[in-house]
Amino acid sequence: MEQKIHQGRNVKRFREMLGIKQESLAFDLGEEWNQKKISMLEQKDVIEDNLLKQISSSLRIPVEAFQNFSEEQAINVIANTFGEHAVAFNYGTISFNPIDKLVSLHEEKIALYERMLKDKEEMMLRVEKLIK
Repeated sequence: MEQKIHQGRNVKRFREMLGIKQESLAFDLGEEWNQKKISMLEQKDVIEDNLLKQISSSLRIPVEAFQNFSEEQAINVIANTFGEHAVAFNYGTISFNPIDKLVSLHEEKIALYERMLKDKEEMMLRVEKLIK
């Protein structure tokens, strides 16, 4: 049975996991983007490759995550890991420190906001020049 991948839903899922609002992603993607366009994008089954690459770059999530992640996979992972008959989970095999990963994600989020603020300042300077 072929799994149905919904790329727009995956974009929404990862964006929300990172705590990034639609408006912030829109700002990062460029002037022609707004919250409503991001909302419509997140409803699309398939997103154009070049746009997916931009979103990947903005959220720092591999393109493959948007292209390959399905609800069924997530449910299977959860069921196999936490299910009643699941194999005992070996905590010794975890190859990263979850706290370090959270700190890293938080730092990336701060860097994104700083980049967005810088872009906003540059845009304000351009607007001021246009007004003068």
